[in-house]
Amino acid sequence: MEDVLEVYHRPCNPRFPVICMDEAGKQLVGEVRQPLPLRPGQPLRYDSEYERLGTCNIFMFCEPLRGYLNTHSPASFYEAFAPSEARRLTERLEIHYTPKHGSWLNIAECELSVLGRQCLARRSGDGQRLADEIAAWEGDRNLRANQVNWQFTTDDARVKLRRLYPEFVRQDEHGDPCVSSKV
Repeated sequence: MEDVLEVYHRPCNPRFPVICMDEAGKQLVGEVRQPLPLRPGQPLRYDSEYERLGTCNIFMFCEPLRGYLNTHSPASFYEAFAPSEARRLTERLEIHYTPKHGSWLNIAECELSVLGRQCLARRSGDGQRLADEIAAWEGDRNLRANQVNWQFTTDDARVKLRRLYPEFVRQDEHGDPCVSSKV
């Protein structure tokens, strides 16, 4: 956890960008019956029955200090560069994994949550239409260039998440245990 927190507090450096990555699955579903139309005081109403049309994966890459998103796959390197250059670049990556049960530390996962609420919170049965809508959402987010102002620090973690740190028993000058404390 501290490893990830320290990465988030690095200064913005275009030569060494901080890029967060996560992925999510989305079930493609279609309507069995057409939704009831909007009426004054009544929202669009859907039948609870639906048709399963497969699944798709959504990959989120974001550069939180610059306010830039890329919701495409790692193949983006291969779309922008020759294969040898794309491979050379991927080999230069320094990867820091979020800890198990620490998904809240992944800024890309936070962005996927925003994407889910703003763009994916409805049924969609057409993978290409979904990709087009995500691309439009991504373009709008990039135009706004909302940077992430990550406030949680390693010092905060050591205080607020004290229970997650191991306990150490100190010894006196004779080697006898004297105080039990956490980091």
